[in-house]
Amino acid sequence: MWSFEKCAVVVAHPDDETLWVGGTVLLHPDSEWTIVAVCRSSDPDRASKFFSALKHLNAAGATGDLDDNPEQTPPAIADIQRTVLELLPSHKFDLVVTHGMWGESTRHLGHEETSKAVSALWNAGRLPARQMWRFAYEDGDGRYPPRAMESADVRARLPDEIWRKKCDIITDVYGFSPDSLEAEAVPREEAFWLVGKRRL
Repeated sequence: MWSFEKCAVVVAHPDDETLWVGGTVLLHPDSEWTIVAVCRSSDPDRASKFFSALKHLNAAGATGDLDDNPEQTPPAIADIQRTVLELLPSHKFDLVVTHGMWGESTRHLGHEETSKAVSALWNAGRLPARQMWRFAYEDGDGRYPPRAMESADVRARLPDEIWRKKCDIITDVYGFSPDSLEAEAVPREEAFWLVGKRRL
């Protein structure tokens, strides 16, 4: 049973929202979705594609400008937390969703640090939400594209129409080629860990 009216998604980069939770967003258009990416606001190409993707997802959102260069040290957790709180128009949600503690692919420190930052905000009550979920995917240490973990708390097999919409956002909006790693990674099944529940 879906009982979430106001939902927030916090990701490291534009396109993460579509890859890992886009189907769930599309399956629940009556919910109010706010999606924030903590990087790439100063990249006019990627930022504009992010906002185009949000239109396809019927979501509102914003981007931050933390450094996501893979050659750099990932942003400090405190910097991610500050950015998240600045970007979200409200800090009270029915559901907040973010990256898995070990990311979705081997190995992306930006995803891991974003997960830690958002989890710490939720645990401290600084990002109030009735429930918190984390993405639940694994790639066999890089042996295959990320896929839903069988032991995840929440799993949803996407209808073909919804899965194709996700694929179209990745290829037509973000511009990745159909044989790119990103396009090959679009999961048909979305999965999440339930971190916890609380009363607000």
